[in-house]
Amino acid sequence: MRGASSRSPQLGFTLIELLTALGIFLLICGAAFTLLASSQQHARTESQALTSFQEARLGLDQIVRDVNDAGYPPPTFGDAGLPNFSTTSPFAWNPGYTGSPCQIGTGGGGTCTTPGDFDLIIETNPQDAGSQVQWIRYQLQGTTLFRGAALKQTGNDPVTDTATFLAPFVQNVVNNASSTQIAQYEAVYPGTFPGGDPVPVFSYTCDGAGAPVSCPLAGAGNSPVNIRDVVVTLIVAAPTPDATTGRPRLVQLIGRGRRVNPNQ
Repeated sequence: MRGASSRSPQLGFTLIELLTALGIFLLICGAAFTLLASSQQHARTESQALTSFQEARLGLDQIVRDVNDAGYPPPTFGDAGLPNFSTTSPFAWNPGYTGSPCQIGTGGGGTCTTPGDFDLIIETNPQDAGSQVQWIRYQLQGTTLFRGAALKQTGNDPVTDTATFLAPFVQNVVNNASSTQIAQYEAVYPGTFPGGDPVPVFSYTCDGAGAPVSCPLAGAGNSPVNIRDVVVTLIVAAPTPDATTGRPRLVQLIGRGRRVNPNQ
């Protein structure tokens, strides 16, 4: 006679238990991938912002260097027979270059179209006194600050000559943003746009009686030939808003260039 079987039944997971475990695993994986995607997006936006702000800083440094070199070499150092190899004025202007200087204005005032709040032409030789002088122009168009350089040609209009060579220099410059955009920026960065108005990229001080004073001045002193200092203000927005809050991100960079070369 056979004895009773001693084998115990095989234990395992039921189908319901397997489905439950699989669901929990999928939830954990989904949460992990969501967190990873969010982290990657945050890293991308931070990298874009850092790159944009760094390019703006490099651009500001270049503008300041060009202003510092304005008027080099002065007419007294040049050959009277080679006027293109010395500067006529540290800063070129329009209209009337070089016959009669216009009157600098801010906020749309004055008679100069260049120099102005968003347009500046520097006359200098950035290389050496033996080569031809250049007109170096910075002009804000929309949200892009352009830079262009053209060789000085006696009798030519520096605005016309430099327009051919303008190329994007600093992106996402929002100094001249619309009133709607300014209101949005002010909500996050109060005081960035005083009075809710656009902020000039270029503002000037001129040689006055005894000491440089803010332009515009009254009378003949309010002339591009008398510009001594140029304050450069760049308000740059990151290409994408903050990944967490959705708010725009701005940085304001300020530099001052001071020409050291005399007018004559």
